[in-house]
Amino acid sequence: MAEFDLVLKGGRVIDPKNDIDGIADVAVADGRIASVAPDIPSSGRTKTVDVSGLLVTPGLLDIHLHAYGGYPGWLFPDQHCLPDGVTTVVDTGGAGWRDFDDFLETIIQPSQTRVLAFINIVGAGMIGAPEQDVEEMDPKPCGEVIARYPDHIVGSKSAHFGGPGWESAGGAIEAARLSDTIAMIDFAPKPTRSYEELLKRMSPGDIHTHLYAAHIPLLDDDKRVNAYVRDARERGVIFDTGHGGGSFWFRIAAPAMAQGFPPDTISTDLHKSSRMIPNATMTATMSKFLALGMPLREVVYRSTQKAAEVIRRPELGNLSDGAEADIAVLDLAEGAFGFVDSGRARMNGSQRLECRLTVRGGKVVWDRDGLSRPGWEELGDYRHAD
Repeated sequence: MAEFDLVLKGGRVIDPKNDIDGIADVAVADGRIASVAPDIPSSGRTKTVDVSGLLVTPGLLDIHLHAYGGYPGWLFPDQHCLPDGVTTVVDTGGAGWRDFDDFLETIIQPSQTRVLAFINIVGAGMIGAPEQDVEEMDPKPCGEVIARYPDHIVGSKSAHFGGPGWESAGGAIEAARLSDTIAMIDFAPKPTRSYEELLKRMSPGDIHTHLYAAHIPLLDDDKRVNAYVRDARERGVIFDTGHGGGSFWFRIAAPAMAQGFPPDTISTDLHKSSRMIPNATMTATMSKFLALGMPLREVVYRSTQKAAEVIRRPELGNLSDGAEADIAVLDLAEGAFGFVDSGRARMNGSQRLECRLTVRGGKVVWDRDGLSRPGWEELGDYRHAD
């Protein structure tokens, strides 16, 4: 009999990369996925957790989040991500090319969550009057820092620029080309720089975030998805959710979804204020897409496998044999629920995802209801139940 450290038994496993959707067990050994199969036997030394009636998915990836200081809305990733089944996050521009070393030392290395980064085209990142100094928007040092830390940095980021020119978005795109990576662009159209022109400047693999924001002309005057947006997707430009406090509106998302224009990736733009009234956590954002009519398997796909592929980390977001054991155990609750968007409007839904247990690198790091813990009556005289 094989020796496993952990077996999750009897859940509905949804692993889009391996085309799995059914009742199965998931076994973990030495921090990695050892097997996904029905009725996996385990020895008495194996921690066995009954997850019947629950969903078991790869650990969720949130590719748009704020986890670095300077920007006043940042949040510690472990406390705000692991309880939602999120095992990998990408900080989007908190650190500029001047201060990535501090980000690495203070947040990335101490975190249990896997923390990756898009580096801000602004050298000072989101500190001070954020992202307005065009003298700080230098593609060359930005690209050099990206290339220096390939294990930690995904690409470049442009955001929040109020000026008339292309220094921010164009600089981030150039930094991505110099480092052979991708750019994520948060864009506000101006008379001198249009959304259509931005999409033409982006290369396949580059990401436009805040897809359903009120300030983005995704829809034309007849509420139809603009043809040039569809053309950009055909060319390989990626469209990311980036919910946030102001960038996810049902009045834009609902008609776009009805016309067959979902996001490529589901992400939160989680920060202090978006965590509150719009509740832009990962499971809440995923639940909003269920309410919008996206099938469950698609919601999981765009929160795991697709997100991993978009950030060029295809080894993540799946439960393949030998993959690092990052796992989310979710409850799909049925009932009458309400979900709030960035415009503070409600949409009703009949399903809501809630995280019950999170495994990161083979270790249980979140367990809302003690599913993996022994009953206190069983332990006798104990100090700490390992």
